[in-house]
Amino acid sequence: MAEEVIKIKGGQRLNGKVQISGAKNSAVAIIPATILAEQQVTIDGLPEILDVETLVSLLGDLNIKTSLKGDTLEVNPKEIENVQLPNNKVESLRASYYMMGAMLGRFKKCVIGLPGGCPLGPRPIDQHIKGFKALGAKIDESSTSSMKIEAEELKGANIYLDVVSVGATINIMLAAVRAQGQTVIENAAKEPEVVDVANFLNSLGAKVSGAGTSSLKITGVPELGGSRHSVIPDRIEAGTYMCIAAACGDNIELNNIIAKHIDPLTVKLRELGIDVDIDEDSVRISSSEPYQSVHIKTLVYPGFATDLQQPITPLLFLAEGPSFVKDTIYPKRFKHVDELRKMGADISVDQGTATIKPSKLKGAEVYASDLRAGACLIVAALLAEGVTTIHNVRHIYRGYSGIVEKLRELGADVWTEEV
Repeated sequence: MAEEVIKIKGGQRLNGKVQISGAKNSAVAIIPATILAEQQVTIDGLPEILDVETLVSLLGDLNIKTSLKGDTLEVNPKEIENVQLPNNKVESLRASYYMMGAMLGRFKKCVIGLPGGCPLGPRPIDQHIKGFKALGAKIDESSTSSMKIEAEELKGANIYLDVVSVGATINIMLAAVRAQGQTVIENAAKEPEVVDVANFLNSLGAKVSGAGTSSLKITGVPELGGSRHSVIPDRIEAGTYMCIAAACGDNIELNNIIAKHIDPLTVKLRELGIDVDIDEDSVRISSSEPYQSVHIKTLVYPGFATDLQQPITPLLFLAEGPSFVKDTIYPKRFKHVDELRKMGADISVDQGTATIKPSKLKGAEVYASDLRAGACLIVAALLAEGVTTIHNVRHIYRGYSGIVEKLRELGADVWTEEV
């Protein structure tokens, strides 16, 4: 069977503008959240990625009428039916677990396959389950392929998350908006995507307060209406292009950003010695070697995002001395390291920390093991001498809207081939 690969001839200097798409991590929660609405919903600014298409088709499986044109989705949930969702679709992406919270909130029961997505080491959904149980749900996990969740009624509860989890915070919030009484989620995730989902739910008539803080309060309502909502810009896509611009850009402008959301990366780029000029909703970057070495440690928001430790890594090969990247969120998130070594990189990993030494990269055949590893390999390929072939690009398309076209517009020598 033919497989699409991305090929990049490195060494080109890049210039121009990039329009940043809507946030993947907001979109994949807001689309399932439309299940909770009783009236028509319109969502603008969606990224044009595979995960969005998969979730929209899951809505169709529930007999919800949808129309996805470009970055706008119209959802009419008036004839919604509660059915078991097809396992092959659910297993294709991690964020399918948001269907659990949304369907539990709407129907008080659901049967759903276990989620898939990127292999990043253990990412259990135990905190989600703990939250659903606290709201009064019973969970049957006797099947190895699916989970049955049901409640006679959902009642508000005080829930303390043992670990800060964006997925659990949002999923419990989805179920709690239609529960009786008040739910408080303590140790909640503060990410901008959590705030975006809360704002969307409030636009439908939910009562969610405290989003963006560690204490989230939800007062249940009997029903939710419809609304129109625009998804926030994708800070991880913005960060990835900032790394590309820093690696090989003469003058690149990124539009549709929220400056505060990219602060942790901006700080690190400036530490490297890169010129970052931030405006209200745009950022301009020009690269100017030699770079200083830096230490990066990933943390929950507002710290340095784990999703950006892979895209920034190739940049650190340009520094004058060794740099260190420690991932405290996913200590096993270093599958890109073996691929970078194929390109001649001097990089090693020990106990969740990568040591990165100055290296000249050469084109090679490499494999994207997950979404952000794929982004890392694209940055590396743009820097490398010769042609790099990236396999397994479906992971990249899951999170980066029109990435080949966007790179071409900047002047990159990039194309796709069937092999």
